[in-house]
Amino acid sequence: MKLLGLIGGMSWESTVTYYQLVNRRVGEKLGGLHSCRCIIYSVDFEDVETLQAAGKWKEAGELMEQAAASLRNAGAEGIVLCTNTMHKLASFIERGSGGLPLLHIADATAERCLQAKFRRVGLLGTRYTMEEDFYKGRLKERYGLEVIIPEASDREVVHNVIFEELCHGVINPASREAFVAIVQRLQRAGAECVILGCTEIDLLLKASDVALPLLDTTTIHAETAVDWAMSSV
Repeated sequence: MKLLGLIGGMSWESTVTYYQLVNRRVGEKLGGLHSCRCIIYSVDFEDVETLQAAGKWKEAGELMEQAAASLRNAGAEGIVLCTNTMHKLASFIERGSGGLPLLHIADATAERCLQAKFRRVGLLGTRYTMEEDFYKGRLKERYGLEVIIPEASDREVVHNVIFEELCHGVINPASREAFVAIVQRLQRAGAECVILGCTEIDLLLKASDVALPLLDTTTIHAETAVDWAMSSV
């Protein structure tokens, strides 16, 4: 089993979920007391979010580069960035990793969409993920997916709930109702499924809450990472 290097802490609540998922996946595959060989580099999210809000992406990228280099030096054989938004800085991570593979969350998610024959996908996430091209552009250009994002006012709701509630571990029923309504509007716009493109959203929104299939990027990413790590087993 290859040694996975996880860059976490953005937020730590979802990183806990990643740790549970990768270990559970290995246990299911190998049985007994087997668990995942992994190293976690957990950043201080306050530092990262401050740089995001100020538009200082280069400085945030340097933090990611340092994290990747630390994991490489510790013996990691592949990098898993435990967040969607910071894949905007994938080039910094690839540089810091010294050539180690970065198991990209958008690739894993897109492949799952294609397996399920979804072509028109709704996307929820931070404002950066929904509005910028580093994520939805990858889905379109590499996989031919049509990406539908919420209207501007709905994007604001989603972004604020992520940072003001979910990243603090707060689960608000009123916010769940708002997300359900947003998913319904994405469905009316033609979405065949909805990508939960933020690793915290699954803490709030469940498959039973909505009619459209939900693709939880946290679970998909973690499962894909373990499958890659065990590909030589």
